Amino acid sequence: MKRLHVHVGVDDLAQSIGFYSTLFGAEPTVTKDDYAKWMLDDPRVNFAISSGNAHKGVEHLGIQVESESELQEVYGRPKAADRPVLEEGATTCCYAKSEKSWIADPQGVVWEAFFTNGEATVYGDSPELSALSANAAEANCCAPAMGPKATCCG
Repeated sequence: MKRLHVHVGVDDLAQSIGFYSTLFGAEPTVTKDDYAKWMLDDPRVNFAISSGNAHKGVEHLGIQVESESELQEVYGRPKAADRPVLEEGATTCCYAKSEKSWIADPQGVVWEAFFTNGEATVYGDSPELSALSANAAEANCCAPAMGPKATCCG
C-alpha cells in the first residue's frame, strides 16, 4: 500500500514537533537533532520536517511504497509522464536507506518515488535536482529547497 510523503523545512524543530504532534494527535515516529517524521495511518502519510535546509515550507512531495514490486509500478508512472526522470537508485537520505527516483511536475514541484529498506545513522545527501526543476536547490538531501519561483500568494 502506498503512502503520500510530504517534507517541510522548519526554523525551530522543537516548536514544530510540538505543533505537528498536536495537529496529528501523535508523537513523531523518528526524532533526530535536525529531523522528525510521523508515519501516520489516518491519513496515510509519511510527514517529515527538518531544520537543516535554507528553505522553509514544503520542500518536496513523494510516494512511498512498501515493496520492490510497488516501486517498479510507481517508477513506471513518471516515465510515462513525458518529463525528465532522475533515477537515483540506492541512497541514504533522511536517516534511511532507500531506492528512489525524482521527477518535477510542469510547474517545477519536485516529487520522489521511493522504497525504504533500512535505517541509517546519518542524514545523507541527494543528487543534483536542478536538472529536473529550476525550483530545486543543489545537493539538499531529500529536500530540494524551492526557489523564488515556488512562492505563492504574496
